[in-house]
Amino acid sequence: MAATIFVPCDSAALAAGADRVAAAVEQEAARRGQDVRVVRNGSRGMLWLEPLVEVRTQAGRIAYGPVQPGDVPGLFDAGWLDGGGHALCHGPTDEIPYLREQERLTFARVGITDPLSLADYEAHGGWRGLRNALDMAPEAVVQAVMNSGLRGRGGAAFPTGIKWKTVLSTPASQKYIVCNADEGDSGTFSDRMLMEGDPFALIEGMAIAGLAVEATQGFIYVRSEYPHAIAALNAAIDIARRNNWLGDDIQGSGKAFHLEVRKGAGAYICGEETSLLESLEGKRGVVRAKPPLPAIQGLFGQPTVVNNVISLATVPAILANGAAWYRDYGMGRSQGTLPFQLAGNVRHGGLVEKAFGVTLNTLLHDFGGGSASGRPFRAAQVGGPLGAYLPVSQWDTPIDYEAYAAISAMVGHGGVVAFDDTVDMAQMARYAMEFCAIESCGKCTPCRIGSTRGVEVIERIVRSDGEARERQLALLNDLCDTMLGGSLCALGGMTPFPVQSAIRHFPEDFGLDPAMSACAD
Repeated sequence: MAATIFVPCDSAALAAGADRVAAAVEQEAARRGQDVRVVRNGSRGMLWLEPLVEVRTQAGRIAYGPVQPGDVPGLFDAGWLDGGGHALCHGPTDEIPYLREQERLTFARVGITDPLSLADYEAHGGWRGLRNALDMAPEAVVQAVMNSGLRGRGGAAFPTGIKWKTVLSTPASQKYIVCNADEGDSGTFSDRMLMEGDPFALIEGMAIAGLAVEATQGFIYVRSEYPHAIAALNAAIDIARRNNWLGDDIQGSGKAFHLEVRKGAGAYICGEETSLLESLEGKRGVVRAKPPLPAIQGLFGQPTVVNNVISLATVPAILANGAAWYRDYGMGRSQGTLPFQLAGNVRHGGLVEKAFGVTLNTLLHDFGGGSASGRPFRAAQVGGPLGAYLPVSQWDTPIDYEAYAAISAMVGHGGVVAFDDTVDMAQMARYAMEFCAIESCGKCTPCRIGSTRGVEVIERIVRSDGEARERQLALLNDLCDTMLGGSLCALGGMTPFPVQSAIRHFPEDFGLDPAMSACAD
């Protein structure tokens, strides 16, 4: 019987040489006359070990990594097909502490299955949620999602079930399900990992959403920088369609749902739901004024569910296992789990799926292993480029939507970017304004002009002193208030978060006395 070796096809692993490793394994096995089957799986999320190669043995899957092509002959010599010891061996994969201490619900299959194997997907619980949904009334499906406590994982944290209920109750001849896969926040990669490592989960979640709100057409809007995700989704959709999990008659139920992938336009602003809809309609990605909400008048003016990849990919597990099962994870109104993405100056960057309530200290020290530089941490930005910079003194705050709002921070998409004590927070604040100026769609003045003026004012704060600095700080505070209250969308409306948090917590980097940092509140 052929030995099974798993080599990731995830983009991060490919960048580290996974294709060359897979080829080297096949060539070395052929040279030795050993029967080997190479399976291309998703990433386990331990990015510092990529390419992480696993071997299926009688004792379970054994992990080796990071493996380079030149390591392959030595691994065969060490008897790795039977789990033999080697300097690159990490033992049973499931017992690696980084994985063992997680609660993998949405990412339960990622890194374990062949992403494009329908048999693998079904063997690991796939399609159970959709089968259950096919036997339920739309209202019952919506209620199950509401009861689970699932909130939007794209950043806004709006209750998913309420959005679905609004679309269901809005009469229309055509409704749509749109997946926002335009993952553009710095330090985020969970959407990409899910799409590349378990695309059927997203397909199943979108089909369930379609049944729930009586929509028959769905679109996945994927950023153009994700070619491997686009290829995986298109292949998976074709497989699902040929096996009647999509189409006019899903599994003989008489219910229809069709799905297409659309490549994004390459603009950060298209991650905002109304800009995304404009782009999906073939227009320039510009923010729409709300109301009307997309749930009432969305794509082509029809009622539309717009959800993030992780939100939709979580739905199948909820329908398969029940709302109470999912709701039992987390804390307060933040129920379930969130795939956190550790990036920046961190030793063990990667994906960690944990229930809400975990802290930054746990994520960056226990999972992340401390800073990559070996120097003390100083700050972390949570929630992407619009998220606040949190000092180490706030790292014991439980990560929960309401707890973070109470400290003027946001959880967002779960991206965590760490910085050591060499970071210049004045430059980071300047970058936040510069990022907004570059990525603004230009429709509203507070965002378009305010961000450009913000860069200039921060530069003057750093260069000036005394009363001149105080005047510039007051000007920046007024500018931030205008952006917060006057911007059409979160890009301009939240850019002040990183700026004000940097001044509040790190005033010395701006040449300010700590007492003056109160001006940033």
